[in-house]
Amino acid sequence: MTSTETEPASVTDLSTPPAKPAAGDRRRWFALAIVMTAAFMDLVDVTIVNVAIPSIQREAGATFGQIQWITAGYALAFAAGLITGGRLGDIHGRKRLFLIGIGGFTIASALCGFAANPEMLVASRILQGAMAALMVPQVLSIVHATFPAHERGKVFGLFGAVVGLGAVTGPLLGALLTEWNLFGLEWRPIFLINLPVGIAGLILGRRFITESKAPKALKLDLVGVGLVTLGLLMLLYPLTRGRELGWPLWGYVSMAGAFVVLAALVAYERWKTVRDGSPLVELSLFKVKSFAAGIAVQTVFGVALGIFFLVWTLYMQFGLGWTPLKAGLTGVPFSLAVSTAAGLSVQKLVPRFGRKVLQAGALVMAIGVLLYIWESGRYGLSIAPWQMALPLVVMGLGMGLIVAPLTDAILSDVPREHAGSASGLISTVQQMGNALGLGLVSVVFFGVVDDRLAEARERTAAGMAFADGFQHALGWVAAVMGVIFLLMFALPKRPAQHIEGAAEEPSPAPQKESALVG
Repeated sequence: MTSTETEPASVTDLSTPPAKPAAGDRRRWFALAIVMTAAFMDLVDVTIVNVAIPSIQREAGATFGQIQWITAGYALAFAAGLITGGRLGDIHGRKRLFLIGIGGFTIASALCGFAANPEMLVASRILQGAMAALMVPQVLSIVHATFPAHERGKVFGLFGAVVGLGAVTGPLLGALLTEWNLFGLEWRPIFLINLPVGIAGLILGRRFITESKAPKALKLDLVGVGLVTLGLLMLLYPLTRGRELGWPLWGYVSMAGAFVVLAALVAYERWKTVRDGSPLVELSLFKVKSFAAGIAVQTVFGVALGIFFLVWTLYMQFGLGWTPLKAGLTGVPFSLAVSTAAGLSVQKLVPRFGRKVLQAGALVMAIGVLLYIWESGRYGLSIAPWQMALPLVVMGLGMGLIVAPLTDAILSDVPREHAGSASGLISTVQQMGNALGLGLVSVVFFGVVDDRLAEARERTAAGMAFADGFQHALGWVAAVMGVIFLLMFALPKRPAQHIEGAAEEPSPAPQKESALVG
């Protein structure tokens, strides 16, 4: 199975030219291999988990609410720390923060693998997301500081290849490790596999990565991070726990209070801008029509993906009773379609047709979702992987037309001096949308499943409950894609050079087909 999450963009100030390394220094290629391996590890870790979720639920005895937090907790911690992680690297050194991040990520992976209960697993996943927020933003910053401008095109091409490989590898690796049940450890090897990779990255990174800092780094905004995290927790926790607790009154109060906290965030960010010019969120960016609409698209798209990939996993393994390997292989056509369409959209289609390509992607993906709903209803519990291939390929083509060019479209009219802040914010809101989508699974999926399971007496009836929940959730995803199509009218009609002198600066982070990959 597969999902798509954008690679967190570098939040480095792109207006600051990096020190130029010696062209003959071969160490930079070792450094590139190390940081790309770390990015690959993060991508695979996100994609590897979803396919193992049913095994985790059965073997660890986790509730469905805890299952949601195993994925949503990672996304929330990742989102909350992305911008701060990038700024810490600019201030204290990208190499130092990368090594701290990869070391912490490795320790958190070990804690996940040896978790004694679901609560420990959820806490370890949150720690893992926080460590990824320190590690991942340094990847493109290190590339930017290590490679001269004329080599970056080749580097980002390699990065895209790694991303595509990870999108296919993650679900299959997760399925195989779960299916093999190595040493009787069930699902635990999906986390423990990070240990040798992380240790090697830590040792080699210390030797081959060159330290770099930003001469004019922005200050930290820990209060802003705290308000964002608090607001999202007040919204997400009642969504994921409310169903199990019977939707208590405090849950509604908490969700309403979340909007008060987010309003306080806006007020604080305005004050922070006036005080020292280094807010967590550069509010002036939202005066740019294309950026504001693009952020809305990115957030809503993250919600749709967060819903789909978790629900898809539960449908195939709980509803249809498929093995992790069978479910993982079913997602391969989707991953290949995303990668193919993403390459075509950037290289051929967007330069010629502009915004229409992204809008076509939203419509194509909606058609694929509707086709999936129809096939699920028609074939019921006897549906076969090959019958899912057509809707998955259609969905993958639509997604590929969106994910690759979306960042450039959002940044088209952003002033050059705010390009770094804007690209970091894009990645952050996509992760936040993902976390929100995972929280909404309780409403759009489990609400239907619970009603059907209350009437179920047999395995077939229980399977149909998950199938009905899947179809209902996909109806919401199709509606969301319609909203995205309309929001895209505010994007620029044609691609523009959003940064003058872009030849000397890295493009915003390449898109990463990941985290929602299920």
